[in-house]
Amino acid sequence: MQETHNNELDKFEKHLDEMILKLQKCQQEKSLKSCSICEYYLDCELRTDYIKSVYNSMSKGETGGFEF
Repeated sequence: MQETHNNELDKFEKHLDEMILKLQKCQQEKSLKSCSICEYYLDCELRTDYIKSVYNSMSKGETGGFEF
């Protein structure tokens, strides 16, 4: 069971790393240092997906609290 759990951790961390790269690429393409100054900030699907991936990496896909 431990091996499966480690694979789950890898899956969430890998997805988060991919989302970070996508977000950074978008910021570079728009010559921005932060999403918060982007005109699409509140409606950005990429940013929303990034936030979800952060929460999933913290909770490892479980609903409820986080492990810090």
